[in-house]
Amino acid sequence: MPTDLIRYDVLARDALRGVLRRVLADAATQGLPGEHHFYITFLTRADGVKLSPRLLAQYPEEMTIILQHQFWDLVVTDERFEVGLSFGGTPERLSIPFSAIKSFFDPSVQFGLQFEPSEAEDTAAEAPAAPAPTAPVAVEEPAAEPAKPTEGAEVVRLDRFRKK
Repeated sequence: MPTDLIRYDVLARDALRGVLRRVLADAATQGLPGEHHFYITFLTRADGVKLSPRLLAQYPEEMTIILQHQFWDLVVTDERFEVGLSFGGTPERLSIPFSAIKSFFDPSVQFGLQFEPSEAEDTAAEAPAAPAPTAPVAVEEPAAEPAKPTEGAEVVRLDRFRKK
């Protein structure tokens, strides 16, 4: 099998993260338009994630946040976003690198993006990519997520762009 020296998988992943970055940057400057709101799932122990010890103890692996009505001070940079949210009446400031994000979903328009964990991406950059599985891959929903995406949601997976 030929080696992909261009690394289309990395280019596609970065382009999809660019969509997420742009959507959050627009929300930071203009607010959320219409009924749009975002479910963002991220790895809580990924490099660069900053959240309180209380939240880390409650969500030791991953966490889903919702940006809808009650968030503040959304700041977006090339590498991360920061946002203020309230958890159980306690205000918290989260800082989340885009590389820590596992999924993004906007239920108002049934649009979603799903990313591989950053450790797998880093390993993939060093070694040839393993063949994509032929059977569908189940995605576990975090227990703390208050709602699941409805049927018919369009989720773009990077596996779609990998060689089989």
